[in-house]
Amino acid sequence: MPYKEKTIEKKYYTIGEVAEQFDVATSLIRFWEGEFDIIKPKKNRKGNRQFTKEDIENVKLIYHLVKEKGFTLQGAKDMLKNDSNEVRDKMEMLDSLRNIRNFLTEIKENIQ
Repeated sequence: MPYKEKTIEKKYYTIGEVAEQFDVATSLIRFWEGEFDIIKPKKNRKGNRQFTKEDIENVKLIYHLVKEKGFTLQGAKDMLKNDSNEVRDKMEMLDSLRNIRNFLTEIKENIQ
């Protein structure tokens, strides 16, 4: 049986990596950090932000509300304050449906 390399999973991500993942500027991530209480990255001795997977999930939630759904910052804050679990569930369902659509499209292209 061949040897399989273990994939190394990062514990912390830089603000640049997070911004690149969402295709936004790092300044927007810093701005959202000041506006939304749910984004709280750790900072190292130099003051560099270190985002965990949970932080990235929170950024994803805010990105979904503000950029994809078109909420204002105050509207996004209100949604998170009132129904954050419901918003997360809907976002996860949409992501799942997108993945299924991409998978089916890929199958269709391979068949033709």
